[in-house]
Amino acid sequence: MTPSSYPVVRLRPKAQPRAIRHGFPWIYDNELVTDRRSRGLAPGSLAVLEDAERAPLALVTVNPNSRIIARVMDRDPAATVDRAWLEARLTRALALRSRLHDQPFYRLVHAEADGLPGVIIDRFGDTAVIQPNAAWAEMMLDDLVAALVAVTGVRCVIKSASGRARGLEGLDDVSGVLLGQAPDAPVQVPMNGAIYMADLTGGQKTGLFFDQRPNHAFAARLAKGARVLDVFSHVGGFALAALAAGAEHALAVDGSDPALALAREGAAATGVAARFDTRKGDAFDVMTALAAEGAQFDVVVCDPPAFAPSKQALETGLRAYERVARLGASLVAEGGFLVLCSCSHAADLDRFHGACLRGIGRAGRQGQQIHTGFAGPDHPLLPQLAESGYLKALFFRL
Repeated sequence: MTPSSYPVVRLRPKAQPRAIRHGFPWIYDNELVTDRRSRGLAPGSLAVLEDAERAPLALVTVNPNSRIIARVMDRDPAATVDRAWLEARLTRALALRSRLHDQPFYRLVHAEADGLPGVIIDRFGDTAVIQPNAAWAEMMLDDLVAALVAVTGVRCVIKSASGRARGLEGLDDVSGVLLGQAPDAPVQVPMNGAIYMADLTGGQKTGLFFDQRPNHAFAARLAKGARVLDVFSHVGGFALAALAAGAEHALAVDGSDPALALAREGAAATGVAARFDTRKGDAFDVMTALAAEGAQFDVVVCDPPAFAPSKQALETGLRAYERVARLGASLVAEGGFLVLCSCSHAADLDRFHGACLRGIGRAGRQGQQIHTGFAGPDHPLLPQLAESGYLKALFFRL
C-alpha cells in the first residue's frame, strides 16, 4: 500500500495534538473520531493521523479492538512501512546493543522506545524470541522475521504469545517457532560472572529477564561473604550473581519447580552449586516461615511479579508491595541490605517507594536508602511514555 492510499483517521476536537507532536506515541479510543469507517479498519491497518483541523500528524497503526486505538509508527505521514523500514529500525536498535554488550545476549527491541510499537525482541545468541504484542506486528510478522534475520543473522526465531498485552490487543496466545529449529535444551546466558539457563520455549515471557542485569550487579557488590536470600528468584537472577561475586551462601525462593530447576542448573554451570539452595513455595508463606525459624540474611532481595499491572489493581498491588517489604525487612540482619523491586507499570516510583517505606516501618526497622536502580540501557526509556520505564529497584541498608 502506498502512503497516498492510506486511510485517514482524525483526532476529536477536544484531543490534544500537541502531545503527539511532542513524541507521545499512543492515541486512546476516546481521542479519535470513531465512525463506521474507522471502526471497520482491520486491526493493524496503517492510516494517516490528522488533527481536528485536518493537518497530518503522523503515520499510525490502528486497532479498533484496543483501548490504545492508534500507535504512532512514523512521524512522517508519508512514510512507507515495509521490510526496508523494519530493517532500518532494527539496524538502529542493534547499533545501540552492540555498543553496550560484547556478547549477543540482550533485549534487542524495547517496543515504542525503539520505534517498533508493542514489539519486544530478546536475543540469545543465534536465537531471537519475539513478542508481537500489537496487531500491526502480528500482520507483518513474516516481514518482521525476515528483517530480523537480515539485520542480526539469527538462525532461529521463536514467537512468545504469553502475557497480558496481547489479550488487550485482541490477539491469540499461541506461541511457536517461526524460523529454524528451537534449542533442544536451555540456553546458557552469561551475565555478571554467572551462567543463567534460559528456557526459550517453556519459560516465562522470553525465557530470561535481561532488564535486571545492572541491579543484579549492584546487589552482587553488597554480597561478598554474605548470606543471601533471593525471593521470587525465577531462574536465580540475584542469587547467582551474588554467588559469582563471592557470597557465602544463597537461598532462592520461587513458586515454580521448573524455574528453580533451571536455577540449580545455572549454579552448577557457574561452579557455585555447593553454596546454593532452593526452596519452593508461596513467597509470603516462605518468608513468614523463615522468620518463625529465626533465619537472618545479610542481603534479602524481593523481585515479585507485577502486583499492580493496571490502574484498577494499583491499591491492591501497593498493599502487596508493603507486605513484601515488611516480611523482607524482618529477615535482614543488623547492618544488612534489603532490595525491593517492582515491574508494575501502574505503580510509579513515588507510590512504590511509599509502600516500601511503610512495610519497612511496620517491621520495626529503619535505615538508609543507598541506591535506586532501573532497567538496563538495552531497555531504553521513551521519555514521553512513562510506561516504558516500568522497572524500579530500591536498595536499603537497615
